[in-house]
Amino acid sequence: MPALVLLGAQWGDEGKGKATDLLGGSVDYVVRYQGGNNAGHTVVVGDQKYALHLLPSGILSPGCTPVIGNGVVVDPSVLLSELSGLQERGVDTSKLLVSGNAHLITPYHATLDKTTERFLGKRRIGTTGRGIGPSYADKINRVGIRVQDLFDESILLQKVEAALDFKNQVLAKLYNRRAISPQQAAEELLGYAEQLKGFVADTTLILNDAIDEGKVVLFEGGQGTLLDVDHGTYPFVTSSNPTAGGACTGAGVGPTKINRVIGILKAYTTRVGAGPFPTELFDDDGEALRRIGGEFGVTTGRNRRCGWFDAVIARYATRVNGLTDFFLTKLDVLTGWEQIPVCVAYEIDGERTTELPYNQSDFHHAQPVYEYLPGWSEDITKAKTFGDLPKNAQAYVKTLEEMSGAPISAIGVGPGRDETIEINSFL
Repeated sequence: MPALVLLGAQWGDEGKGKATDLLGGSVDYVVRYQGGNNAGHTVVVGDQKYALHLLPSGILSPGCTPVIGNGVVVDPSVLLSELSGLQERGVDTSKLLVSGNAHLITPYHATLDKTTERFLGKRRIGTTGRGIGPSYADKINRVGIRVQDLFDESILLQKVEAALDFKNQVLAKLYNRRAISPQQAAEELLGYAEQLKGFVADTTLILNDAIDEGKVVLFEGGQGTLLDVDHGTYPFVTSSNPTAGGACTGAGVGPTKINRVIGILKAYTTRVGAGPFPTELFDDDGEALRRIGGEFGVTTGRNRRCGWFDAVIARYATRVNGLTDFFLTKLDVLTGWEQIPVCVAYEIDGERTTELPYNQSDFHHAQPVYEYLPGWSEDITKAKTFGDLPKNAQAYVKTLEEMSGAPISAIGVGPGRDETIEINSFL
């Protein structure tokens, strides 16, 4: 039985929650392996809509065990609030497992995140201000607080003191902010220990044993390929690795155990926050994509920047992730356009390239080269098979598949759980 990685192939917000939920009934474990509550998934079940920020989408699938891996940074207040919200709606959350090695987002991380962004002014990155970056920075600087630290009061206080020693100097002397009391910060964190204790486990051992026993494990990335701290549009990226390699380090599972890597690809392109975006639209078409597609951030509520499909980015995602399949989402949003532009290459200083520029400055100056495909006007939300789609919609999908370098195995034709065309099974 397979172990699968499912990730965003653009700048995030591609519809990973829908794809994960589609597989949920056949999957034994769904694992978040990086990111924090800066990522959001919207899952529609019947007439119910669920907005998940930190929890794996599999928490909505009975029989599936949701796992927060060691590569995730966890804001305990957000986690408990999200669990409480689901429980109030009748969702069983008792199976959740949280890695004891996952790092915590503390209130002082959020304070530093917001303060730093304001200080940067026009050079700001466009973070969510939720403390994700500072938490990952502490992890790399070896002054991070892990989930397991909540259960040893003396160790926790020592670690909080070490973490705040330098930060308080920065807050007071650079930002003119009041220093944070290590004792108060530690006490606040200790207040979460009893509520979280029942969820904490050695998730690496559990997941490796599950794969060895032939169970299906799905690794779910947050954000998207172009937001990867190593392979994205740096510095306008997240602070972790949403790409496929991040699943191995963020869950403690070796690469030889991964069978398939599925990239979620929107039928057009969006991104949130600052940074280069070659196909971005500033006209009525861009506004129509935003309105029809409901392009507003699940976690932040911010308007998403919208543009046409970018095949250069899709090919890049195929390469750096080793994608075996694509799940194409939101095809229905494109219904009604007479013709649909697709970016097939970039022009940079008069030269044409079909590959993502290695140089950051070149990417900032890249101009899209478009091909125009005929559109369709028929409603496709009731389509159950690929043959049910209008001929022009079929041609659009096949063209994107050829340009992107991996087969499109499923197509989203609406927001509902059942509004999906499955061409090839992922399992």
